[in-house]
Parts: sequence; structure tokens; C-alpha cells
Amino acid sequence: MPELPEVETVRCGIAPHLIGQTVVRVVIRQPRLRWPVPEDLAVQLPGQTFQRVERRAKYLLLRADAGTVILHLGMTGRVRILPVAAPLQKHDHADLVLANGQCLRFNDSRRFGALLWTTEEPERHPLLATLGPEPLAEAFSGADLHRRAQGRTLAVKPFIMDHHVVVGVGNIYASEALFAAGIHPLRPAGRVTRDEYERLATAIREILSEAIRQGGTTLRDFFGGTGEPGYFRQALCVYDRRAQPCVACGEPIQHCRVGQRATYYCTHCQY
Repeated sequence: MPELPEVETVRCGIAPHLIGQTVVRVVIRQPRLRWPVPEDLAVQLPGQTFQRVERRAKYLLLRADAGTVILHLGMTGRVRILPVAAPLQKHDHADLVLANGQCLRFNDSRRFGALLWTTEEPERHPLLATLGPEPLAEAFSGADLHRRAQGRTLAVKPFIMDHHVVVGVGNIYASEALFAAGIHPLRPAGRVTRDEYERLATAIREILSEAIRQGGTTLRDFFGGTGEPGYFRQALCVYDRRAQPCVACGEPIQHCRVGQRATYYCTHCQY
């Protein structure tokens, strides 16, 4: 599933092609995505010009004159900028056709993504209204994580993956950040000290920033808005490295499942 760095990579890739462009029509081939594509999208969006392309958590916000397209990639979603006449591929569900002859084409084999429309401020949309702070924003800190963790017996890994606590820390980057901070992923969130949370917040920020610089992580089917894979996979220290030697101490990386998610860690470096 694309995580925050992958979604930010897509945003950076498509923004120059969308900003200032006017939508001439919307083509919906498959309206049954995770949530039904609203009929208003094809009625209200044509004639409007995209002003900004933003990201909130894992949602892309395509802000037009009088509304916002809310796009989520789900598990297998992809968006590409293509000539409108480009041959269709299987699972190409929607096109936002631009006046310059290009289109934003949405492909999603498992249909867990979303293509929504709102004329209100998108931050008020039910999917976005209760989200936690952005991990790269000033509002995110170790002190805030420590405050939210008080009394929590939930393991720290799913705690930092809770989008009500902080957004965008998906499975790959949670494992990597916990390794960098020296914190065992199964430790109860309420038993992590404030100093450790400060280390963890710093690690989350640095790892996500580096992943963005490298275009995200391509494991199977993620590609950016220009079709390029992400290269952060080469920098992974623990994720998907079961039984391989730890890059810090040489002990074999361990694997377990936490909250039905694959979890990787070093028993020597994380406690």
C-alpha cells in the first residue's frame, strides 16, 4: 500500500501537470470504488481550473476553483499523466481530461482507492476531519506522542500507525523508525519514555523525509506520477529483511505479526 512518502512523491509528480489546467470532461468507467464515485464530480468539475495540488495524510487534494477532488490510492491505486488518446489498460477506471489534451488517469486493480468530490473545505470532510498531525509539521513532536500514549497498553508500533495519533506512518516506515530509535515494536506505548518518544519522532521525521527524497519505496506495484519506481527500498534496515543480519550488530532480523501486519526488528538493538 502506498504510504506517505509514496503519496507525496505522486503529488510532486502530478502537480506541475495539473496546476493552471482546466478540466474539460470527466470520464468514469468504473464508479464502484471503495466508496462510489459521486455523480457531482462529472457535473461540477468540468470548466474548473486546478489551483493547487496538496496532500493530507495519504489523501491527494486536487483543489479547483469551486471544489476539491479527494483522491486516495488505496492498496494498488496509480495515477498517471497521459495523452487523452493513450490506449486504455485493464483497471483504468477514470480520466480527468484537461484542456491541453492530457489527462489524469486513475488505475486501481483492487478498487480500494477513492475518487471523491467536495465543495466544502476538504479538512471538514468526514475522512479527514479526525486525522492526527502531519509527521513533517511543527505540531508533531515526541512530547505529543508521549502525552497521547499515557495509559495505553497497545504496542507502540500500531500506536504510531494510528492515523488519529499521527498520519502517514505506515507499516514500512513504522518498522524503520522504531529500529532507528532503538524501541522494540511490541513494547506497550504507555511504557515508552518521553526521551524515547523524542528519538522516535525525530526518526519518523528523518526517515519519511529521506524516503520522499528517494521517491518512496517500491516493493511490488508502486510507481510515482511519472512512472518511476521508488528507490528507498535500498535503504531499508529491517523491513522485509527477515533472518538477514542487522546492519548495526549483525544479529538476524526477527519477524512477527502485530495487528495482522508484518513486523521486523532486531532483538539486540531494540528493547
